[in-house]
Amino acid sequence: MSDIARGTSKETAGETPREVFHYTYSAGQQEEIRNIRKKYLPREEQEDKMEKLRRLDQSTTRKGTQVSIAVGVAGCLLMGIGMCCSMVWMEQWFIPGIVIGLAGIAVVAAAYPIYKRITEKERQKIAPQILKLTEELSDSES
Repeated sequence: MSDIARGTSKETAGETPREVFHYTYSAGQQEEIRNIRKKYLPREEQEDKMEKLRRLDQSTTRKGTQVSIAVGVAGCLLMGIGMCCSMVWMEQWFIPGIVIGLAGIAVVAAAYPIYKRITEKERQKIAPQILKLTEELSDSES
């Protein structure tokens, strides 16, 4: 490695060594730096309308997804308990195990209709905001 690449230049008669620092950024690094910096800057008051529209649209399914996953997991556990009862303790828990397992299957089957119902309610709640934003975005493009 040469002296210049290390950051120092060769001494000449009577001069002290100079510290030289060379650093260049590529376009990809600049973009990454801007993206990281943007995360730590305070949020702008005016959020991009398209970004707000996407965020609102995604928020309509979030609650329904969470509830339906919880219901589905509970149904699977109930079905597993029923299977356990009917297979392990066959003498006294066979019929109750089948009933418990069928109840678990019914709860799992109810998860999707629950998701649809909650999502529809959330969409009805947010519909005025979504429609207003879509009209503003459509008008600005014309």
